Amino acid sequence: MSRCESDDQLIPLLEDAASASWSVRAAAGRRLAAVAEVPEAAETLHRLLLDGRDTFVTQETAEALLERWDVVGLRMVLAAFVAADDSTGDHLDDAILNVCRQSQEDGERFAVLCSALASDADSAVSEEARKLLQPLW
Repeated sequence: MSRCESDDQLIPLLEDAASASWSVRAAAGRRLAAVAEVPEAAETLHRLLLDGRDTFVTQETAEALLERWDVVGLRMVLAAFVAADDSTGDHLDDAILNVCRQSQEDGERFAVLCSALASDADSAVSEEARKLLQPLW
């Protein structure tokens, strides 16, 4: 499903995001990423990015958001860094590496998105975006 067009499609995903099963939560995060601009989905995605029960959920959700290659997805991942513990932050970093830093072309696309968010109204997001624009070495 590329877009949720009705509550009938969104509600089961929101329910899956609360599942006791890490694999069900991760799959819900991946599918909800496609509709990250929907407020109910955005709230749930933020919770999945900070999943305290399994870091696979965090990384899978973050990768799905980053695979959108837009400021909406990247903003959500960067905003999660604020509340992330060290382990969760490591998995958010891994997601960025896995999706956005695999090639020079990816790095250039990623830099454009980070530049757009470097002046974001949310100071935490803009700070994270500026950090990511710094050279890796």
